[in-house]
Amino acid sequence: MTQEITSSDSQSRLLAEAEALFAREFGDVTPDGAWWAPGRVNIVGEHTDYNGGYVLPIALPTGTVAVARRRDDDLVRLVSEGKRVEVRLGDISREASLGWASYAAGVGWAAARDGLDVPGLDIAFAADVPRGAGLSSSASLSCSTASAWNDLAGWGLERPATARLGRLAENEIAGAPTGTMDQMASVLCEAGSALRLETLTNDTEQVPFDLDSAGLVLLVVNSHAPHELVDGAYGERRRSCEEAADLLGIERGHLCSEVDGRDVSAVDARLEELPDVPRRRARHVITDSARVLAVHEALGAGVTRESAPAVGRVLSASHASMRDDFEITVPAVDTLAAALEDGGAYGARMTGGGFGGCVIALIDADRVDDAVELAKQRAAKGGFAEPEPFVALASEGAKRLK
Repeated sequence: MTQEITSSDSQSRLLAEAEALFAREFGDVTPDGAWWAPGRVNIVGEHTDYNGGYVLPIALPTGTVAVARRRDDDLVRLVSEGKRVEVRLGDISREASLGWASYAAGVGWAAARDGLDVPGLDIAFAADVPRGAGLSSSASLSCSTASAWNDLAGWGLERPATARLGRLAENEIAGAPTGTMDQMASVLCEAGSALRLETLTNDTEQVPFDLDSAGLVLLVVNSHAPHELVDGAYGERRRSCEEAADLLGIERGHLCSEVDGRDVSAVDARLEELPDVPRRRARHVITDSARVLAVHEALGAGVTRESAPAVGRVLSASHASMRDDFEITVPAVDTLAAALEDGGAYGARMTGGGFGGCVIALIDADRVDDAVELAKQRAAKGGFAEPEPFVALASEGAKRLK
């Protein structure tokens, strides 16, 4: 049977792990509280968030718990799975090469840059978002940290501002050139809903996404093909989008703003004027932003068996666009997407930044096991790692646990 995880189970287990780790690492000092932030699955709208486009993520039931205590000095002590990092607030920089801890310590750097009073912290983390799977394990780390620091320092930041600190930590200290979707999803998503986010304005709408009542599931299959955003390929895609914007006379970061609603025909002729690579990169982000609106329209008041085929077609079209125009899929995920469709899914696509990670599929609940079995057979035949499936439930965003 395919695994189904709930937020309450994940949070309870991770809280116990993080509290035990805090006690081992920091002695008898009592922590001030515990905070949770989830990973995310993006239903559609890939690489659109740094181009001013639309995205449609849900929060996962898996995430990161941060157990923290405010300090009276400027020292930040962070521990996760036995890995410990200590750094003074004034020493936090990209050049400090803090590794995994840069996603957390970078929040303090971002807050100080914004002129906030930043105290030191002791933090112990426990997490269960699969790493390297394109499910934003890094955003769950940075946003759990931002939520803890916000409360303990008394900054009083609203949720979008908390998410912004997490993004700045990833962009400026960890060196991951992500857009705003991952952190906004981790902080703003609600249980039973997808988050329609217009990244140019940060306007949001909670879209009903209760698949269970319709006999459907959003199946996530981890290809176990490596996924890494802090590398040249992701950055090259972003630079190609900026090049396309420059050639079209559009402000960088606003490439998707040329589309009015779902009608992309108005920019087709202009895209033909571009060289091959920037043309195809721009075509993907513009059409994928429009696909978010198409899914939103198909969902209406919620997901039904009647709307599932239309949503599925959009998912499959998104995968083809990522494969052919944006060139961020790999053979392992292409194989899984095709296998899941052949196994009965309404549609399937890679999710996340690309070059590995997970495939999602919208499918009837009673067809999941057969589709998964076919995907495993195809992966084995292709010489790929055995895929790992689970059912994604639209879950709650960041919060304080205790």
